Amino acid sequence: MTDAIDATLAAALWPTRRSLRFARDAALAFGGALALVVSAKIQVPFTPVPMTLQTLVVLALGAAYGSRLAAATVGLYLLEGLLGLPVFAGALAGPAYMVGPTGGFLAGFLVAAALVGALAERGWHRSWALLLAAMALGHVAIFALGFAWLAVLIGPGHAFAYGVAPFVLATIVKTLLACALVGAAWSALDRAPRL
Repeated sequence: MTDAIDATLAAALWPTRRSLRFARDAALAFGGALALVVSAKIQVPFTPVPMTLQTLVVLALGAAYGSRLAAATVGLYLLEGLLGLPVFAGALAGPAYMVGPTGGFLAGFLVAAALVGALAERGWHRSWALLLAAMALGHVAIFALGFAWLAVLIGPGHAFAYGVAPFVLATIVKTLLACALVGAAWSALDRAPRL
């Protein structure tokens, strides 16, 4: 019987013995954290929350890695930022940045990665409709935490006006793109000849 971890896209693309799983997962976590750094730097400047490609990467990591590895990957990324490495959208990092306007969105990344990963482990990645639903739920988690924290800082009306409304169209596009990327990877894997 295949366990949930072995049912992920990452495990299917990079199968390994159980004894080597930690090394594979560590390499994937560092690679995923690097993808998050790059996606943070691809941005449309916006105040108080920049528009980046990070949510696309978070959703794709969740769907490809599964809940534990995706959460660990996002956790590694957040730890790098907490320690002051310039991994976020702006030039700043550290504890003060993480409790600023984007703090709720950063926490939402962790929840969304785990949520999308858990749904993917339950087979939601094998249906385009369910994969799209999982990724939409991931984006809802990101926005719920992001809005809630931003509302504490600047009030609910401003939080919605500056932290939610401007991102709706981009969110739809990023959700569809992440779904298409992960779905296409599974389709290609399913069509690949078995060795």
